[in-house]
Amino acid sequence: MPVDFTAIDFETANSSGASACSVGLVKVRDGRVVDRVHWYIRPPFPHDEFSEWNVRIHGITPAMVADAPGWDVHLPALCDFAGDDVLVAHNAGFDMGVIAKTSAAFGLDVPDFRSLCSLQVARRTYHLDSYRLPVAAMAAGFEGFSHHDALADAEACAAIIVHAAKRHEADDIERLAHIARVQLGAIGPVATREQAASHGPMALQ
Repeated sequence: MPVDFTAIDFETANSSGASACSVGLVKVRDGRVVDRVHWYIRPPFPHDEFSEWNVRIHGITPAMVADAPGWDVHLPALCDFAGDDVLVAHNAGFDMGVIAKTSAAFGLDVPDFRSLCSLQVARRTYHLDSYRLPVAAMAAGFEGFSHHDALADAEACAAIIVHAAKRHEADDIERLAHIARVQLGAIGPVATREQAASHGPMALQ
């Protein structure tokens, strides 16, 4: 189905949502991957300490990001890459939280983005024992990727959404969300506006 969106995945240095150390982005047009990027990110102080647990999971060390640009450089590039796309992520609340919290740590405005969670979509599309990214991606026919590599995870997430759109015969992301009964998320000023609108005129007084 001709769905358009950008899939995103972050890895973090520690349990702080403001400790982004890697991001992968995959742009999908008409249900096909047309562009992909990966960046290492130098986490901001005081969120820059790498936990042994996180390093064991994703393999990223302090030395690997020591000379990487910070979020103040990567955020504009991310916004340029994604444009007005809905951002899709597996457990999107986490990834959208990373954008918001890392932006706040740098004193930057949180950008406007709407989001769709591929984990929630997978739960409404497949009957699986687990909905972890590797299992859900396998159900979508995407196998053998390096889990916890940000770019590979973003590609797996994209595969789930493209496959789910075909299963549900949805021709855009909003329609997929509606059919799967999954609510689109939002961060930035758009989230404030949508929250106000959902509460009606009284919310604006």
